[in-house]
Amino acid sequence: MNFLPFFSSLALTVLLGACASTTQQPDTANNEDPKSIAKVPPSKTSTSNAKRDTSSLQDLLNRVSEQQNIPIIFLENGFKDVQNLSQIKKLVAPPPVSFQKNWRVYHSRFVEPARIRAGLSFIEQNRAALEAAESESGVPHQVIAAIIGVETIYGRQMGNFRVKDVLTTLAFDYPEAPNQAAREILFENQLKDLIILCWQEAKNRQNYFNRCLNQSSSYAGAIGLPQFMPGSILQFATDGDGDGVIDLRNNRRDAIFSVANFLKVHGWQPGMPIYFPVIENDKTQAKIIELADGQPIAKITVAELIQLGILEPNNGDLLQGGVEPSSKALVVDLPSPGANQETETTYVAGLQNFLSIVNYNRSYFYAQSVAEFAQALGYQNKSVITRERIEKLEQVPASKNRSTPAKAAKKDSKAKKSSKPLKPSN
Repeated sequence: MNFLPFFSSLALTVLLGACASTTQQPDTANNEDPKSIAKVPPSKTSTSNAKRDTSSLQDLLNRVSEQQNIPIIFLENGFKDVQNLSQIKKLVAPPPVSFQKNWRVYHSRFVEPARIRAGLSFIEQNRAALEAAESESGVPHQVIAAIIGVETIYGRQMGNFRVKDVLTTLAFDYPEAPNQAAREILFENQLKDLIILCWQEAKNRQNYFNRCLNQSSSYAGAIGLPQFMPGSILQFATDGDGDGVIDLRNNRRDAIFSVANFLKVHGWQPGMPIYFPVIENDKTQAKIIELADGQPIAKITVAELIQLGILEPNNGDLLQGGVEPSSKALVVDLPSPGANQETETTYVAGLQNFLSIVNYNRSYFYAQSVAEFAQALGYQNKSVITRERIEKLEQVPASKNRSTPAKAAKKDSKAKKSSKPLKPSN
């Protein structure tokens, strides 16, 4: 269907969300919102309560042509064969009321032997690029590899929908959902970003421009090995090999450096862990449930979690002072269906690096799966301890270390900032 005449009279609707993760079809047993928007930078022109006037694809093309000084003939030719994808609207529709979150099923899709073998192979084949990206960004190379593996199994599943069809469908013909106005604006902005991106790559070459518009994407419009949305490509993608071109589809080095840069920009803390296991017992259960409020905000300190009995003070680097007691954390809930229709929930304490991954794909299930997949690839989920700190620990009786972990951490904070950390082991 040609959208140019069709959308001039279309009653606009919008979807609840869309997941730009690895598979092309949402798994209704995956996360807290199986259709979360992934890797979409916040728009300067959209708000959650935004309302917009009825618009059409032709209106958008006219505005972009004027604002970006792109010949309108290029834009109209590029979109003359655009199609309304009914399949996309089905994929992004809100889940049924009976939908149950299932951490066990979600986790098993990603942290499994075949994907782990592929990840280890990817690391060996791209070790130089991964280690260079780690050195530049502070993001462990196993975490970078894990994200690309979760997203596309290292390029095996990059989507089979034309990106211009996806974004036009979602911008102008979205199924009804509670926050449809905000989602409508979001996808229209992504469509605009796609046009700008393709024009930058083409620069007056019609064939290249159309090729970019017609490239394959996920059912949410995410592109390439790391599944970046067009707006994120413009803001966060990086030319990893310095050839002047950013190619997230065919250039692994560009994809690797882009993932690392995204996490760095979104607050990755070098040398710090992603999460800690929590202590669940009769004394802590009620407080854990209270703290697991679903808000992606680190608002309780590690010291407070220790005092509540939720974190074990002699748990690795908590004992050794690698994590400051003042570091903020959040309690994350990972529910699965249990017996007798009761929910069984796993909990972890997520730190700032957990939230950095949540920014990549707004799902706790996703972030925890990336963390555990990275561990399966050799990532040590603990903070890096300085050589100076290790030497001090070797000279002090273990009993003294265990008695005052908070004081030990505070005492060593200045030394940690000035000392070169050990590189995490593979």
